[in-house]
Amino acid sequence: MIRVVLVDDQALFRAGIRMVVASQPDLEVVGEAGDGQEAIAVVRATRPDVVLMDIRMPVMDGLAATSHLLAEPDPPKVVMLTTFDLDEAAARAIREGASGFLLKDADPEFLLAAIRTVHAGSSVIAASATRELFAHFAEAPRPAPPAFGDLTDREKEIFALAARGLSNAEIAQREFLSEATVKTHISRILTKLALRDRVQLVVFAFEHGLA
Repeated sequence: MIRVVLVDDQALFRAGIRMVVASQPDLEVVGEAGDGQEAIAVVRATRPDVVLMDIRMPVMDGLAATSHLLAEPDPPKVVMLTTFDLDEAAARAIREGASGFLLKDADPEFLLAAIRTVHAGSSVIAASATRELFAHFAEAPRPAPPAFGDLTDREKEIFALAARGLSNAEIAQREFLSEATVKTHISRILTKLALRDRVQLVVFAFEHGLA
């Protein structure tokens, strides 16, 4: 079972999400919270796998709560919930370690797939918003750190394609490689750049003018 905690200040919205999640045999809602401060206590008590976290809430917002949770040992995966396609707060949350963000009006099937995807170790981001989000909110590009120079030419090619949002299958087809080889390259790139996942790779690319 994938254990899920819902965090949103609107009880009606939480009830709707709970119904969608609870309808699945492999998903279980183990707790709810109406603000970030309450969320920290609920997560500590229930130890969920995935937290769906609203960004704008009273008492403590989702950004502050996410920072607290991700700083703790063995933290859950956190997916930010937002109303806005281009949301600076969502971009900041991803920079700080959230596993992605979803729009609140996402289709139920997309929400369920996102929970499973994040639990499996990948990341999710609101459809079609990746490039617009980071292009819109990226500050003046900073010089790439020395670690980027440690990538091989092949790794830099794959980094560029991953930064554009291509999947492993799409990169494999374009580079005439197997998907397993692409996965190995992506893993090495993340390790060399001290990045946690592909979403952070996208953020890194935009922040350093490499996308």
